Amino acid sequence: MCVIVVEVVVVAIVVAVVEVVVVAIVLAVVVVEVVVVAIVVALVEVVVVAIVVAVPNVVDVRLTSLYTQTSHAILKLCYSSDSGSICVIVVEVVVVAIVVAVVVVVVVVVVVVVVVVKVVVVVVVKVVVVVVVVVVVVVVVVVVVVVEVVVVEVVVIVVAAAVVVAAAVTTFAKD
Repeated sequence: MCVIVVEVVVVAIVVAVVEVVVVAIVLAVVVVEVVVVAIVVALVEVVVVAIVVAVPNVVDVRLTSLYTQTSHAILKLCYSSDSGSICVIVVEVVVVAIVVAVVVVVVVVVVVVVVVVKVVVVVVVKVVVVVVVVVVVVVVVVVVVVVEVVVVEVVVIVVAAAVVVAAAVTTFAKD
């Protein structure tokens, strides 16, 4: 009888240890997934910020350069020309070119911002979904493991008690 009780207790201990190890592995995987997602989100944020900061600077430099070049060209044409009408035409053409360039740049910036916002929204939604799924999985695993441990412990206690009672009854019956 004593051997049976020891075997039941040993089996219960082994089952409990295995379940604890499994839970630890699952939790480690979840932590790694959360860390990886956090790193990816941080990298995306850095890239988005870099793009948002770089685009206006590039646009500003190009517009300034374009304005400087066109103003020099206008001055050269106006001063080297004997006719004022040619100068006026050149000025009108240059102004139209500058306005078109500004409009194009604004459209490009707006498109880039919209794309960046869409990317950020998609990344945030994916991260939220992953986090929710991970939390649900962890909760379910923990609940299942706790229930299993409780059930195994109750069964072990009941079996051990039954063995002890049977041994006692057998001992008293012999007397």
